[in-house]
Amino acid sequence: MDITIHNTFLPHDDPEASLAFYRDTLGFEVRNDVGYDGMRWITVGPAGQPDTSIVLHPPAADPGITDDERRTIAEMMAKGTYASVILATADLDGVFEKLQAGDAEVVQEPIEQPYGVRDCAFRDPAGNMVRIQQTR
Repeated sequence: MDITIHNTFLPHDDPEASLAFYRDTLGFEVRNDVGYDGMRWITVGPAGQPDTSIVLHPPAADPGITDDERRTIAEMMAKGTYASVILATADLDGVFEKLQAGDAEVVQEPIEQPYGVRDCAFRDPAGNMVRIQQTR
């Protein structure tokens, strides 16, 4: 089989703040920006990787979600426990410095993990955990 990861989804509660983080701080390209009924879906991705994207979406846009579920999602996002993504870079220290200078919320400075990777962690403006691993 030839299967790749094409899109993954992360919720946002402030499209402009999320756009600034992924575009301006991480340097991702904006591939699509769609508004509908007061909501926005923003597709971003790393330059040179046109087939891999993150879709930043309104977290409770699905009509099948109940009001209780919407409240739970909002609470989990506020705690930073709702969604996450793991990115990778050859220059972990450089990326960390750029993110830290951009006022991203640092969760963990670069460290060698006991499970064999060196990584750091931030929260994006919506509270999503963004871990960045050093590539070998």
